[in-house]
Amino acid sequence: MNNASTIYAWEGINRKGRKVCGHATAHNPALVKAQLRQQGISPGRVRERSHWLPSFTPPVKPADITLFTRQLATLLKAGIALLQAFDIISEGFDNPSVRERVQRLKQEVAAGTNLSEALRKQPRYFDELYCNLVAAGEQAGALETLLERVAVHREKSKRLKARIKKAMTYPIAVLVVASVVTGVLLIHVVPQFQTLFAGVDGKLPDFTLHVIALSEFLQRAWWIVALGLGSAAMGLRHAYRASVEVRRWLDAGLLKTPLAGKLLQKSAVARFARTLSTTFAAGVPLVQALGSVAGAAGSEPFKQAIELMRHDVSTGMQLNQSMAASGLFPGMAIQMTAIGEESGTLDRMLEKVASHYEAAVDDQVDNLTSLMEPLIMVVLGGIVGALVVAMYLPVFQLGSAF
Repeated sequence: MNNASTIYAWEGINRKGRKVCGHATAHNPALVKAQLRQQGISPGRVRERSHWLPSFTPPVKPADITLFTRQLATLLKAGIALLQAFDIISEGFDNPSVRERVQRLKQEVAAGTNLSEALRKQPRYFDELYCNLVAAGEQAGALETLLERVAVHREKSKRLKARIKKAMTYPIAVLVVASVVTGVLLIHVVPQFQTLFAGVDGKLPDFTLHVIALSEFLQRAWWIVALGLGSAAMGLRHAYRASVEVRRWLDAGLLKTPLAGKLLQKSAVARFARTLSTTFAAGVPLVQALGSVAGAAGSEPFKQAIELMRHDVSTGMQLNQSMAASGLFPGMAIQMTAIGEESGTLDRMLEKVASHYEAAVDDQVDNLTSLMEPLIMVVLGGIVGALVVAMYLPVFQLGSAF
């Protein structure tokens, strides 16, 4: 007898009369239809999904997981049973991939599995920190409270990442716009002046000759330059994802840059403090909490420092002393941590640290935004002005010869 499971694509009608679809894993179509009926879905067409055909269902985004967490916490606080809450949440999502994930969780829980264990079976969407907090909530009998903390943590982390992304977008925009403007001028405008200068006797200025040589090179090999830059960007991206050494080298270099370095340091400290505060307040032991925090650090130097701090704390060293020894944390964060350890209010002190540095990131992003707007004008004006000067220098020399 063949016990291998098969992936089936199904269509059906839910309790609200709305057409829904998704994928399910089972031994045969009859089992898929039975599963759908248990979920309150009237099954329609069920067919085996071809392995060579890609699935075009939309992916599950981090924002979907955050919304699921917030809704689950709200429903549990309202006294709704867990299995019924899964059904309500599933019907509220238009994304079939999210509905499928929620229904899988319901099936696992209905079979007697703890929610945290069911979540661990989907590590792509629920990381170790998420699962540890849910497990702590189940053990303490306060699942809805822990889910709300997880939702707040994810919402604040998303907001912080959005601010950092906004700050990094402006320098990239300056480089892209400047490159495009320069390329257009060198490929299409400079050749017009070059034709004019062809009939001029005498040697052209060196600056003009250099600009003309660059223009001729780009006219012949602009596609090589574009292909090289694209390949370099893709190669660096792949190396960053695949190699720890590349991540360490690049992240450490970014932390040393004049403007972005301070911004990235503050965001990493805020992320560390927010995550550790949420985890420690949930009753997770400090050493275990630091393990979860290291995985959510977002920066390779900070990840390595937190892992070393975890080892130090496990041997009896105080957290604030280990933070100071790492050389990555500012004095304010270290002092607040020391106060929290002495007074037994570490979670509250870390939350204050997180709020302080999140506000500092917001202020710095606003300042960078205000600074980048005139900077774009200065950079573009400088490039256009240099090219104009290079093209008109021979004209000025001709005028002075008469």
